[in-house]
Amino acid sequence: MSEFTLNEVRKGFYLDSVALMRISREIASAPGILEAALMMGTPSNVAIMRNAGLLNEQSANAQGNDLILAVRAENEGAARAALDDAAKALDKPKSKGDGAEAYRPKSISAAVKEFDGLNVALISVPGDFAAAEAHKALRRNLHVMMFSDNVSIEDERALKDEARERGLLMMGPDCGTAILGGVPLAFANKLKQGNIGIVGASGTGTQEVSCLISEAGQGITHAIGVGGRDLKKEIGGITTLMAIDALDQDPATERVVLISKPPHPDVAKAVIARIAKSKKPYTVCFIGADSADLPANAKFAPTLKGAAEAALQGKIAGGAFDAKAEAAKHKAPKGATRIEGLYAGGTLCAEAQVILKRGGRSVASNAAIPGVPYLDSAEAKGRERVIDLGADEYTKGRPHPMIDPSVRDDALRAALKDPSIAVILVDLVIGYGAHADPAAHFVDVVSKRGPNAPLIIGSVCGTEQDPQVRSAQAAKLREAGIIVAPSNADACELALAIVGG
Repeated sequence: MSEFTLNEVRKGFYLDSVALMRISREIASAPGILEAALMMGTPSNVAIMRNAGLLNEQSANAQGNDLILAVRAENEGAARAALDDAAKALDKPKSKGDGAEAYRPKSISAAVKEFDGLNVALISVPGDFAAAEAHKALRRNLHVMMFSDNVSIEDERALKDEARERGLLMMGPDCGTAILGGVPLAFANKLKQGNIGIVGASGTGTQEVSCLISEAGQGITHAIGVGGRDLKKEIGGITTLMAIDALDQDPATERVVLISKPPHPDVAKAVIARIAKSKKPYTVCFIGADSADLPANAKFAPTLKGAAEAALQGKIAGGAFDAKAEAAKHKAPKGATRIEGLYAGGTLCAEAQVILKRGGRSVASNAAIPGVPYLDSAEAKGRERVIDLGADEYTKGRPHPMIDPSVRDDALRAALKDPSIAVILVDLVIGYGAHADPAAHFVDVVSKRGPNAPLIIGSVCGTEQDPQVRSAQAAKLREAGIIVAPSNADACELALAIVGG
């Protein structure tokens, strides 16, 4: 089969990365399309597209402020049709209901001048430009949520130092989730408002905990994202400490949950010392750590579910989950003994490693927690795999699996054909920014599985208030014979019970 690659470069044309990923996903699903991407022409993006076989000579001179439209198709006709569709999506005028006639500022400076009362800037531009835009926002007295990644750790430290001096929150880089005053930003969920605050160095970890709290009938005041590197030694937990200060001063916040991968020991010491000064109860979830030396007002939770239950001071929605009783209803294929995890959420992948490791399973991961070997290491040979499909090696030139669930398709099809696998663990993450119907896509992929295929156990991270509706997504999975657990942790415990872990 011959392939045809077609590009178009739009000079000085900018659209934020989330919008570009959505259009990329739509174009990639068209008949005859093998790969598609719409990306700004930064050096890192050009390298990604070149490695994916998406670039031709006409894109060689693209600059960072140029938009590259690229498709690789089975034939020229399919490529040209897809590129035409992408162009139409980019040029589609907004309806009056979308505010087409309203003035839309082209810069942070213009927005501040035009609208009174702005206090937060959400930055979603290529990493090469993100730090400069964040500095502009901070100098106009705006808190910053930086969705952008590929920002150097030196720039991150400089931004957070400046934000601290100005008394502003610098959330990110690579901050995927925040909820401020009930307003969901980026990948977030529609939650009940309540009295629990969250500080999260983890996007899907924050989503899982906040959704479990909301579905149990309580709610969130604020969920402050800090970026995945904030608790590294180089950054020193600057935003984490400021977020703790902010929630401590908020009279509506009565309890606080802190979610992160294990911090650098010096940073952990500083954060724990700050928690000790608070009069509020804290739950600390350093996902992947076995314990933490905490003050009397704090409780350690090894899992996201445990963090939600501690914050709730009780069980999550649905009450206690009896994994052994549920396991008795299901039978794995004869001779199959292995568990495989295929995750869209990075922190859900980490939680699975914690629980499976605690259950006596030997696991390896491309996003390994402490004590778990990486997939490409010699130690990983023969171990069960728990894979983060949102990691760079799976998303170069492609949208994140929360946006485009087809990123999981190849790994899922391979696992369904593997006679050694007894259970496949999966997650569906819904909410704002996520795919409109990930369950329907997932069911379509697994509908042709054979009678001796592995059992599939899934969980839905989301709420009834989300656009996709959590119960509706779960119902579609159950109708297709997929076992749905109340949480990712419950799904893992059920997998262990089924295979005898």
